[in-house]
Amino acid sequence: MRVVVFSTKPHDRQFLGAANAGRHELVFLEARLLAETAPLAAGAEAVCLFVHDHADAGILGTLAKLGVRHIALRCAGFNNVDLAAAARHGITVARVPAYSPHGVAEHAVALFLTLNRRVHRAYNRVRDGNFALEGLLGFDVHGKTVGVVGTGKIGACFAQIMRGFGCRVLAFDVARQPAVEALGVEYTTLERLLVESHVISLHCPLTPQTHHLINAGTLAQMRDGVVIINTGRGPLIDTRAVIAALKSGKLGALALDVYEEEEGVFYEDHSGAFLADDQLARLLTFPNVLVTSHQAFFTREAITAIAETTLGNLDDFAAGRPCPNALKA
Repeated sequence: MRVVVFSTKPHDRQFLGAANAGRHELVFLEARLLAETAPLAAGAEAVCLFVHDHADAGILGTLAKLGVRHIALRCAGFNNVDLAAAARHGITVARVPAYSPHGVAEHAVALFLTLNRRVHRAYNRVRDGNFALEGLLGFDVHGKTVGVVGTGKIGACFAQIMRGFGCRVLAFDVARQPAVEALGVEYTTLERLLVESHVISLHCPLTPQTHHLINAGTLAQMRDGVVIINTGRGPLIDTRAVIAALKSGKLGALALDVYEEEEGVFYEDHSGAFLADDQLARLLTFPNVLVTSHQAFFTREAITAIAETTLGNLDDFAAGRPCPNALKA
């Protein structure tokens, strides 16, 4: 089966190619799937997409006319695909529901520990010969209250790690997980979690209900100096609101692996140009803000699992078998 792979980076070629082992004809493109690039899928039965590719109703209509019948997402999120439109066009869609929850959770913890103990600032200081301690004061993690919003596989792993640090962990989710409760995690309301937590980590999916979950109103409910970590989806956070909270001192620190306007910025080298996004540029001026480029998933184990599951989904499509990872509108 001919598959056009959009948003390709070198690691995609390496790991997808190894997992494919010649079973399908993979055509790797650096371009993202947009209205103007959709014609590049001509002659393919399937396309393989990533988080910044667009598959709205118009683009899906174009793909259907070109003969595309399958979409293989090499990610867990699917908010960039109009599933109802895909169904109308007879296009099946499958995702990678889980790859390495440990990797993402560990990255969230790494961001938090780096911010709390000011490791990023200390690293730069020492390299300049400055060994002073002023401005590097952190706090003991042991005994603090950590709020986990979303207790799927990643949130559960994060909760387990923080329990290992000796933290009291509060959780909010629409569905309670007995395995998470068995760790000593207490499920509660979102309001109580916001009020009592010293650290809040976001691991919930992006839905209309969770869009801008962190906003001026919810920030006002939190304790002064709270630390927020987001390795979920960028639009879970209202960027203007957190900038205001950082300026006022309400927000003690902010760690972002995702950003609501990251498309076209993350995964690209902009070091030779001005950063056009004023809000992101403003965030990067704060010493208590740490931003990474949507890399929490980026471990060897995770990329291998993503590639193998993606190729397995394509195998199911090609064989006409039911795909366990297929999505429905």
